[in-house]
Amino acid sequence: MRTRNLLVAAGAGVFALALALPASAYAAPGGTSATITIQGGYLSITVPADAGNLGTEANTVGGETISGPLGQVQVSDARDAAAGSGWVASVISTAFTPPAGPAIPASAVSYTAGPITQVGTATYTADDPGNLTGVAPAVTATGITGDNSATWNPTITVTVPGGMAAGVYSATITHSVL
Repeated sequence: MRTRNLLVAAGAGVFALALALPASAYAAPGGTSATITIQGGYLSITVPADAGNLGTEANTVGGETISGPLGQVQVSDARDAAAGSGWVASVISTAFTPPAGPAIPASAVSYTAGPITQVGTATYTADDPGNLTGVAPAVTATGITGDNSATWNPTITVTVPGGMAAGVYSATITHSVL
């Protein structure tokens, strides 16, 4: 009988405790929504710091053509796809100047992009400008979907006029992207 009274008293205590707790203690579990934000990135271009010697030819009366690889150029586009429908990498050159004497004009400098390695979805076109006197499109990207990049190693060709003095001629080739 003692056990029975003890059980009845315990049951009554649990019932009283249940009545004393607030209703919120019995709420059903729920989900919590959370978000993250990924901001649009940047459009950037990376170019070689120094191409070195593009080539050497013997001086001739009639002139010659000297060609060589410039080094790897890469455009990376991590902008929001809605930010634009493409980009254009452009190039310009100064004249090739010797330490003394006449220079080889930038109009005698041409650019061939060569094979383009791509990451992402876009259509890449090598524009291959034949004259680098003014800013000229080198590679154009259209039909972009999401992040993308393009990498190429252009060949620079310099048409050397006849009668140029022997020596080392230097120029600065500048790339930009919009």
